Amino acid sequence: MNISDWLKKNPQVGSSFVSSSSELAEAKTRVKISLVNQFFPPDYAPTGQLIEELAKQLDRQGAEVEVFTGQPGYAFRAAKAPANETIGRVQVKRSRTSQLFPYRIRGKAINGVLFSIRAFLYLLNPRRQNNVILLTSAPPFLPILGYLASLLFGISYVCLIYDLYPDIAVELGVISADHWLARCWQEINRKVWRRSKGVIVLSPAMKDRITKICPEAEHKISVIHSWANPNWIMPLPKEDNWFAQEHQLVEPFTVLYSGNMGRCHDVDTILDAAIHLRDEPVRFVCIGAGAKREGLMQEVQQLGLKNFTFLPYQDRHVLPYSLTACDVSLVSVAEGMESLVAPSKLYSALSSGRPLAVICPQHSYLNQIVAEAGCGASFRNGDGHELAQFIRFLMHDRPKAEDMGTAGRAYLQKAFTPETIAKQYFKVLRRASA
Repeated sequence: MNISDWLKKNPQVGSSFVSSSSELAEAKTRVKISLVNQFFPPDYAPTGQLIEELAKQLDRQGAEVEVFTGQPGYAFRAAKAPANETIGRVQVKRSRTSQLFPYRIRGKAINGVLFSIRAFLYLLNPRRQNNVILLTSAPPFLPILGYLASLLFGISYVCLIYDLYPDIAVELGVISADHWLARCWQEINRKVWRRSKGVIVLSPAMKDRITKICPEAEHKISVIHSWANPNWIMPLPKEDNWFAQEHQLVEPFTVLYSGNMGRCHDVDTILDAAIHLRDEPVRFVCIGAGAKREGLMQEVQQLGLKNFTFLPYQDRHVLPYSLTACDVSLVSVAEGMESLVAPSKLYSALSSGRPLAVICPQHSYLNQIVAEAGCGASFRNGDGHELAQFIRFLMHDRPKAEDMGTAGRAYLQKAFTPETIAKQYFKVLRRASA
């Protein structure tokens, strides 16, 4: 009996053979992607949480995904995580990363350099030379490794830019625009973007900024927004929210700022609004850390304000409760930063079903999102009086506040879900692998 006759008499074996062959063929054709980012859960850093969700979604899109990251080193309670971990089918590899002064500029820089050295060793492994490498700007000089790996081994890489350096350092006055370091860094950026297979940015303004710096890269720049999972962060009445109950936030009208209070964010306008509302039943809750947090706390104390509550970063499982323990959410970007950073907190705030108050420069893309979604209002930097007026309006018109929150969540579900955004990432990465 030949093999053909035998398979006819044993069809279950034949189907199994065909299935195994097709699975093998599929495995060979799956896009292999390495995501390289310094932060990853259990670190609370927003970029790490986004990369975790992106890795899972890319796996569902049919990619073979590996993450290279560091040990918790930004915002963490668990100081150690497994060196090798499997999340579903996603492989996670963690380097030994220093936690030297994580909240100081020099400490962050040293930690970033150490991580970058280990990331480069990761890229040197021949096993990754057929992978498409997605390199984020955390730390900001990480994409340079893709450029070097491409020169040495022909590795394909895509840059994901969360924050644009050295432009941020120049805007903050850390270095001048004509400083040799700024000019050298900018020239390296041009080389990195030109050689890359793609550049992903988080806002149209950021694309315009990069295009002016490197016009040759315009055709490969994709604007892909951040996202939030509406099945994870869901509207929850404060009276049913244990976090709101625990921190006495059920009764007062609560204004929430959750996330990094860094140099690129505007906390002065928030403080000004709080001064206007100091004698009213409004509570400002600031959850997180950052370079401006201590200064804000000191000013609150000096002014004798009793309407502030400061809390540390919360564990991931707490976020669906902390983000809904409010009546309005705050998002802020400092003057001059509208084309350099894109606050990821915007999307989780939309998902929470609460109205938004956005503080940003006049030409920020955030104004357009708020207007299109009908989810709140935006205010110019320094306009604390108008922000206070808006908070009063929402406090006295709860149905209108609820309508805004509902509209914002519907807008997110339409445009900024993990599934929708991951398809855009996968399109760029698959094109880069061709």
